[in-house]
Order: sequence, then structure tokens, then C-alpha cells
Amino acid sequence: MSLHRPTGLRRRAATLGLAALLATGTTSAAAATPMHPGTRLGEVRVLAHFDRAAGQAAESIALEPGGGVVVGMIPARQVVRVARDGSVQVLVTMPPPPGGGGTTPVVGDPVVTGVARSGSGALYFLYSAGQGGLTGIWQVRSSGAPRLVVPLPADTMPNALVIDGERDRFLVTDSTGGRIWQAPLHGGTATVWSADPALAPGSFFGANGMKIHDGAVWAGNSDRGTIVRIPLTRGGGPGRAEVRATGLAGIDDFDFTGRGTEILAAINQSSQLVRVAADGTHETLLDAGDGMQGTTAVAVRGHRAYVTNGANLTGNDSNLLLAKLQQH
Repeated sequence: MSLHRPTGLRRRAATLGLAALLATGTTSAAAATPMHPGTRLGEVRVLAHFDRAAGQAAESIALEPGGGVVVGMIPARQVVRVARDGSVQVLVTMPPPPGGGGTTPVVGDPVVTGVARSGSGALYFLYSAGQGGLTGIWQVRSSGAPRLVVPLPADTMPNALVIDGERDRFLVTDSTGGRIWQAPLHGGTATVWSADPALAPGSFFGANGMKIHDGAVWAGNSDRGTIVRIPLTRGGGPGRAEVRATGLAGIDDFDFTGRGTEILAAINQSSQLVRVAADGTHETLLDAGDGMQGTTAVAVRGHRAYVTNGANLTGNDSNLLLAKLQQH
């Protein structure tokens, strides 16, 4: 990968900053400074630690009003809410499939992955169980009993969930199938929106994280290490896919910083938070040497970025970080 890694004083500042973060929960110094103009990180702190031993590997983030977020927990099969003060509340724990599971494509065990919040405040999440009637888009309900809104085929691995409010639909990446599905927001039948070859996996995961931005659907391809832009046609269909960034092997989720098409990307495989410029060049802001462990998701709200570490491939500190963004 053509990533620029922190060196010298910048490495020392990054290490000391995150060491203080892990020890005290906050640091006022910049955790790392990019070598090129663009978004920088200011204060970085741990907002919440999760119980990794209980399966709480943080996977995805949905922003809520007031500074709170909702997070999907992979093997714990949970959706949790993290309040602004860092307190954690379990909203849903999905039951395992009959027989205990083990049939989810590639990953085996049943998992909760993407989460999303609609404009009306409804919360949705993805459950992949390797079985029909369980795999699909579910809604969190105040009664505590989740509701299956959109079933997906048992052989899919739904990963990222996005609500396209303009078109009243869900979009879902299928990581093992290399596809993006669409379904009505009110529920019903899902259909394949795009099966472009740029979304296809190599040996594990293809299309993973996804966002709608700048008149297009953007998706990361984990195996190919790419970010793909698919323009939206006037009718909401897919245009011709184009690769906008390469060299990002293991990319998981990502989000836009508010600076055009600049992106902050979570690189799960190498435990990195990477800034991707509009021209596709990229550099590491935080990495494993800074305490990152299986970085999974990014969500930006104004001048703040939420970052999850799932500790699913390395380490044992599954957490939610909060960082200030400084644009130069």
C-alpha cells in the first residue's frame, strides 16, 4: 500500500497522544498530522469501551441528534446506543439461528453489521444469519422486539446499510456477492441495484462500506483496496462505476469530511485511519502504533469524527473514539 506513515516527531506526538488517550480517556494534543494539506485530527479521546470478551466488536455507526450514536456489534449480534457521556445501552440482541448458526457466508457465525437512522428517527440494522427469514434489514422497536423489514437471500452477506431518503429506499452492500441491493424504505422485496465487477470480492469481501455523496453511491472494496464511485442516474439507477482510490487493502467503512470528496477511511486489516484526498492519494492519520485495533467505521458530524475499533483481527480493546477535525 502506498500509505505515508508517521515518522520522527510526528510519530512521537501520535504515540504520546494515543497513550494518554488510552490511559486517561482524552488528549488535547493533535494525535497525528497529515504530511499534505487537508483535514487534520485535533483532540482525540475514547468515548466508550465495549466488552470484547462478550463479543462486542464494534462494527458500524449511525449518528443521532445530541451527540449520541448507535453502533452495531458483530459477533454479539447486538445494536447498542452510546450516549454523549459515553454510557452504553443495549437496544437489541438478536437470537442465534436454529441450531446455533455457522452458515453465514464466509464468516460462519451470525453477525449484526450495518446500522442506519432515518430522518424520522427510526433505527434499522442488518443481520446476517445464513438463513432465510433471518438475514435482512431489521427495525429496532421501542417494544424491544425487532421487526424484519426486508428479507435478503440466505447466501448474502449484508454489510453496510444506507438510507437514500430522496428515493425512499435502503441500499445494502453484499460483501460476498459483490453487489448492492435496494429495497423500499417501507419494506418489501429487495432487488439488485448494481453488480458491477468493481464491487466483486477477490477471496473474501468485495463491496463493504458505502455512502451517498455528490450525486453518487460510493463503496469500498475490501479485497481490491479500492473506493468506487457509481453515479446516480436521474431515475436513481446506477451509472458507470469508476475507481477513485486504490492501495487501501482491507478498507471497511468510510465517510466524507465535508471538504468536497475528501474521505476518512477505516482500514480494518491494518488497523488504520486514513485520509483519502479528492485525487485518490492517501496517508495514515492513526495506526496500530497509536493504539488502533481492527478499525471498522467512521462517521463525521460537522467538525467531529466518530471512529470504531472492533478489535476483531487484533487486540482486545473494542472502542468508540471521538476526534476533532481541523481543516487546513
